[in-house]
Amino acid sequence: MEKATVKPGDSFKISENWESQAKKLKAKYSSLTDADLKFVAGKENDLLNRIGVRLNKKREEVIEILNKGTSDAK
Repeated sequence: MEKATVKPGDSFKISENWESQAKKLKAKYSSLTDADLKFVAGKENDLLNRIGVRLNKKREEVIEILNKGTSDAK
């Protein structure tokens, strides 16, 4: 199976219930706050930037985290 890679400049859209995904992300990454995970439609880049800064990850890495899903978060 080929792994999809994220390229700089790729657009990102929230693909599932964001509240549910945000809870999973907070459980997996305890450093994330409610403010970091606040989603406003049309402001996906702001969300990615906040998460990236908090987790010290590049935009592409944040998108991969979100696209991978948080099924392993408990």
